[in-house]
Amino acid sequence: MTTIDLPGIGAYTLREPVTWEVPGGPPAGRVVYAAAHVVADPLGDNTPGSPAAVDWDATLRFRRHLWSHGLRVADAMDTAQRNMGLDWAATKELIRRSAAEARSYGDPATLVACGAGTDHAPQAADLNTITAAYAEQIETVQSAGAGVIVMASRQLARVAAGPQDYHQVYGKLFGLADRPVILHWLGEMFDPQLAGYWGSGDVAAATESFLELIHAHAAMVDGVKVSLLDEEHEVRLRAALPEGVRLYTGDDFNYPSLIKSGSHALLGIFDAIAPAATAALQALDAAEAAQDENEAARQLARYDEIFAPTVPLSRKIFETPTYNYKTGIVFLAWLNGHQDAFAMVNGAQSARSLRHLAEVFRLADQAGLLSDQELAVGRMRALLAVNGL
Repeated sequence: MTTIDLPGIGAYTLREPVTWEVPGGPPAGRVVYAAAHVVADPLGDNTPGSPAAVDWDATLRFRRHLWSHGLRVADAMDTAQRNMGLDWAATKELIRRSAAEARSYGDPATLVACGAGTDHAPQAADLNTITAAYAEQIETVQSAGAGVIVMASRQLARVAAGPQDYHQVYGKLFGLADRPVILHWLGEMFDPQLAGYWGSGDVAAATESFLELIHAHAAMVDGVKVSLLDEEHEVRLRAALPEGVRLYTGDDFNYPSLIKSGSHALLGIFDAIAPAATAALQALDAAEAAQDENEAARQLARYDEIFAPTVPLSRKIFETPTYNYKTGIVFLAWLNGHQDAFAMVNGAQSARSLRHLAEVFRLADQAGLLSDQELAVGRMRALLAVNGL
């Protein structure tokens, strides 16, 4: 058993390692996306405000890791540091490369969905300009062969006078899509500039506006990705959706119960916990397919057992300020050997404290998510050493 001194924790002895089976295919009962991070080039100029320098080989290798675990990939999203360092030039290249890489596994429109927003037009000041910016990004995603996720727009949140402006813009976007899209409602805890999205700061009023839009265009809505960290609200919203429109939970605090009760998933935490997530989803599939009540109960208990220790890890990674969760995601990818350096575009590896990262290390180990403990301990000790510990 290995012991390491961690700041704020003291001497910590690692648990017995866990070996996760690689599934034979995707989950049967849920559609599940992992929102994937980008790997920064450690020799590139990724200082704050600089254009993103990306390690493309490692970035694509990580997507292959997610596909190998039966997960779909949500790309060019907030987990990939959209609006937090990943500029439009790098985003376009990411979309193109990710969709092309997906062809080795199947249909890119099924395996990868990419965010289309307006971040390349930060000064957009009217609805027509915002719509045109959305249209450019939607065309970029569709021409690559990927599915479209219509991201929430900071520019629209700033300009819109009320729900009617959101309906006007989104109504035009549905007409540009060549297949149903995923709509994204990102709460202000993830991006304070999105406060009042859908036309109101009151969640109930915003939800009414959101549902009105979806019901009016249900044939062009594959699903909605909701990241409000409010379990009760999500359950109510899910029940109010038109038949055939999926609710993709984006709740990185309450995902086990929400998925169990019927939500699909599009989650940043699944970037970090993919092996455990797919094992839990396999157990859920077995429970829902079981003809025997005892076997169903046994598989549901297995589902709960696997996911339970991942929740404290996720809550730590996504603690306030929530938008800095990407640092913990990348930190775990580095500990697990998916990339050679703990580096991020926009210098975002400095967005969390050493004590925070030490607790992420401990909780990841408790969840059985340090795939190579010797490598993880060596890298953690190196990080401590460079910080004088």
